[in-house]
Amino acid sequence: MICVFDNGQRAHAPSHFIVAGRPQPIPERPERIDMLLSGVARLGLPVQAPEPQPLSALTTVHTPRYLDFHSTLLERWRHIPNASDYPAPNVYAMGRPGLAPVTYPDGVVGQVGWHMGDGSCPMMDQTLPAALASAATALHGAGLLLAGESQVYALCRPPGHHASSDMAAGFCYFNNSALAAEALTRAGKRTAILDIDVHHGNGTEAIFYDRPDVLTVSLHCDPRRFYPFFWGHADERGAGEGEGFNLNLPLPRGTGITAYRAALDQALRRIGDFNPHVLVVATGLDTAVDDPFQAFTIVTPEFAEIGRAIAALKLPTLWVQEGGYPSASLGPNLASLLSGALA
Repeated sequence: MICVFDNGQRAHAPSHFIVAGRPQPIPERPERIDMLLSGVARLGLPVQAPEPQPLSALTTVHTPRYLDFHSTLLERWRHIPNASDYPAPNVYAMGRPGLAPVTYPDGVVGQVGWHMGDGSCPMMDQTLPAALASAATALHGAGLLLAGESQVYALCRPPGHHASSDMAAGFCYFNNSALAAEALTRAGKRTAILDIDVHHGNGTEAIFYDRPDVLTVSLHCDPRRFYPFFWGHADERGAGEGEGFNLNLPLPRGTGITAYRAALDQALRRIGDFNPHVLVVATGLDTAVDDPFQAFTIVTPEFAEIGRAIAALKLPTLWVQEGGYPSASLGPNLASLLSGALA
């Protein structure tokens, strides 16, 4: 197994995000990197830097308008009199059934409300280069699979699975797992995505929701009372040609390994039925009992059990880092998961 990591990802260093209407210290901070790298070091994995990617490389998943927005955002924002230091929406695009169709605004304030889905994606001076380095890490990992590697770990930070084709949300700016899956698909590989983050990967679901060529499967905390709230329910199965190619397995808060393994076995059976050539695992470690989000109760040795179960599919696998926030067990949990996969 090779670890892919770009040190430029450290540059994105926001201090706060919005929780229940108030700024709170953000858990998605650079120190996550060193904790995850400590897990990589436990396994003695070689670390490889990715090839840089231009913003245009992300048009496979993200709209040109969304990428243009990122490239000009800070400069345009700073021309607004009396604006905050960094962009923050004061209105959101409300495209729901029963409302008239929404129209894309010309002004940057309206565009911020269009492209930012919540208050947890601070746009700082170094956010764009760090997020682009994170995306390049996932794409490089996909390239290694195509070159013949059997397992690759892409240490992507900031994460990506909440980002849709034209919206940032949930600490995520570009959808790293979706970019990797799309690269593999375009190379002729039948691809499945398994999301094991404690939060539903709503951005990934949205990107592939009407497509039958990529299977998306997610195990996560029930969104009726947990982020992202509006997506991740069991009745979301895909649309049009994609119907039946999205599987959500929401689980209650407090879920431990027994119930988790039962859901994981169901997920793995569905993946087996899809008969993919390759697997992308959106690798959330925030299912841990001591993760700051405290939703599930998985302990360190149990991550190895999860890794072994996934590896039993015997598929070339790209492990793309998603959640998992500062805690004493973060590095050990990564080492446990990947050691199980390598067993």
